[in-house]
Amino acid sequence: MRSATIVLISLAAACSKAPQVTVHPADAPPERLGDWGVVLANGRYFQLSDEAIPYGLNTPLFSDYALKLRSVWLPTGSTVIYTESSEFEFPVGTILSKTFHYEKAGAEDGVLMVDRESTLDARGRLNLDDYLLIETRLLVRYRDGWRALPYVWNETQDEAYLEPAGEVLNLERVTAEGHERVVYVVPDANQCGGCHVPDHAAKELRPLGPRAWQLNRDYRYGNDTHNQLSYWSQVGILEDVAQVPPTGARWHEPGDTSLDERARAYLDVNCAHCHNVDGPADTSALDLSIDAPLDRDYGVCKPPVAVGRGSGDRPYDIYPGEPDKSILVYRMEHTDPAIA
Repeated sequence: MRSATIVLISLAAACSKAPQVTVHPADAPPERLGDWGVVLANGRYFQLSDEAIPYGLNTPLFSDYALKLRSVWLPTGSTVIYTESSEFEFPVGTILSKTFHYEKAGAEDGVLMVDRESTLDARGRLNLDDYLLIETRLLVRYRDGWRALPYVWNETQDEAYLEPAGEVLNLERVTAEGHERVVYVVPDANQCGGCHVPDHAAKELRPLGPRAWQLNRDYRYGNDTHNQLSYWSQVGILEDVAQVPPTGARWHEPGDTSLDERARAYLDVNCAHCHNVDGPADTSALDLSIDAPLDRDYGVCKPPVAVGRGSGDRPYDIYPGEPDKSILVYRMEHTDPAIA
């Protein structure tokens, strides 16, 4: 049921015959991304495996205007366990992929920085005449936990190679004022834990995006559109979905939710992996989780704790009605790591 539905609805038209998905041993990941069989490219088109399901988030992490295409692959017969507020429980063998890419600047050399969602075309592909592939990150679920693997795409856009030590890439950004150099940093495998270890005592990598409020939205599969939670249930990979699952602010459709909902979603996605009650920034006594109470612990009228230069000499994390006096706003406006 699951395989047939996916092939018919979403990814039947391949640019070449997709290889079989293979989960490689944790201590011997392949050098080539294509050996996993989850995503592939031939220099003209990028696509997912027939068995991988693309998905999108209501409010994605901001990543310097990179477009991101996400997918999930599960071993045959396995399912994801639904939870209401935390990340879903994925079975051993799960492969999550996230491919970072930029829109090309047409006839000019360089890329555009656009704030929109990435979408596959009706045939389930990305046309590489229009997009530049940068990196694909895999999260693979083994019996002893998740492992992060960063792969960087080559110049011919037909393969990506494992870069466990990360990579630094120079891009040309095209703006109305002309060209400017952008330094793009691919994190090393250990740096992935900077975000994906939201509980510093447990020290376990976790996927952050696939939660009920993030996935409760429509997504286009080929020529059809379905609610993602309903679709995952329909194709047999998600169990026990709530009758009325929580909804989240859709970042790219601002008119659908309030400013308060959008702000809380943004802070949860971009900050709460550290700023939560169990996170590596728990010494700040600041909890920016989406379901945290709007009180002192959320930063309302809370003086800074262990913030260093990051306070900007402002009195409170959130100064109600006075954004220019709020530490939170000051830090969001800066790119200096000592401040932001």
